[in-house]
Amino acid sequence: MIDIKEKPRMVERALLVGVAQANTTEKEVSLLLDELEELVNNLGILVVRKEIVRLREYQARFLLGTGKVNYIKNLAFAEECDCIVFDEMLSPAQQRNWEAETKLCVIDRQEVILDIFAERAQTREAVLQVDLARSEYNLPRLKNAWTHLSRQRGGGTTQRGEGEAQIELDQRMVRNRIAKLKRELEQVVQHRMTQRKQRQRVPVPTAAIVGYTNAGKSSLLNCITGADVLAANKLFATLDPTTRQAELPSGQKILLTDTVGFVRKLPHRLVEAFKATLEEAIYCDFLLHVIDCTSKEAEAHSRTTMEVLKELGADEKRIITVYNKADLLPIEQLEHLRANPGENVHYTSSTTGFGVAELLQAMENILEEQQKMKHLLIPYTRYDIVNKLHQAGCVKEEKATDDGVSIACMLPDRLKALVTEYIVAE
Repeated sequence: MIDIKEKPRMVERALLVGVAQANTTEKEVSLLLDELEELVNNLGILVVRKEIVRLREYQARFLLGTGKVNYIKNLAFAEECDCIVFDEMLSPAQQRNWEAETKLCVIDRQEVILDIFAERAQTREAVLQVDLARSEYNLPRLKNAWTHLSRQRGGGTTQRGEGEAQIELDQRMVRNRIAKLKRELEQVVQHRMTQRKQRQRVPVPTAAIVGYTNAGKSSLLNCITGADVLAANKLFATLDPTTRQAELPSGQKILLTDTVGFVRKLPHRLVEAFKATLEEAIYCDFLLHVIDCTSKEAEAHSRTTMEVLKELGADEKRIITVYNKADLLPIEQLEHLRANPGENVHYTSSTTGFGVAELLQAMENILEEQQKMKHLLIPYTRYDIVNKLHQAGCVKEEKATDDGVSIACMLPDRLKALVTEYIVAE
């Protein structure tokens, strides 16, 4: 039997192939190829050449026509490449045909992203998610791992006459593994729901930091909360959600969660596998959408993030748009952008702290819109409620009186039932 996990490939030199279809321009394909080059470089593979080919009509066997296939094949040989990487998704049959034709390793963007995720996964949850996505990707490609389809000898009544093909045994093994991984991820989801319920007992507001990969989400989390989450200048440095507590200008506490970054042409199976991670974006009070303002593709990156959020059902959340890395912009350009920023748009630098104070105030403003100022008079015999209000970080003013503790607070909805009988004014 074969190993379900991806076979190690000794690949050092790669040819990247972008496919320009009728609805795309060569400029768009070139920008995507630049991004693919960065992805491939993250695997330690040298890109020796990038080539764009025009696809006039879809070809089932190779995706491209015979002439283009020969051209790419000869180009790869001339550049002494070990691997051809397509920016377009290849079907399992097309991948097998390309490898049979060129005798080289041939992969697509999906497999590159899966390899990066597998390399970066650290926690048990991330390993499970990556393993599930990889297994689902590999299942229809198992034939590619076999140069023979030798059959076992026939056996009992449940076996076929001449025996069962080895490939069918392997497919069954992978399907069993996929089912097992899904069961384990269900346990992860249940564990997260338990953690969320525990947090809701002390209902501190929550926000999720989302955005394109390498936009500076982890750096922003570190800047705001003083945490030491890994923040590296590379794609998909963060695969696991990290939650840290921050304090807003009024003293209100808030929990910020850093999430995995998005990327264009993100494989759907990865979105599905990482829903256990990304669901933090669904249950939070609002989102911080972080964009690298130095990127020429900032607008496209923003669209990609919103598309994934829509797929998750989180696109209706209140969103604060954060253009990060503002310290890298020319001063004149930054001043021009800040003159007309738009609603809930902020420019920040996680490195220098520029604009972070204004961002924290904007976060507090959103919470104040969602909550109403309440004036409470709580008897001294219920000081446990006072403690819960302080734990939630929502107390604005507190004063001892003859009748009890007078409190002015921005009351979260989740605490209203607890204090309804003690409300004296709004």
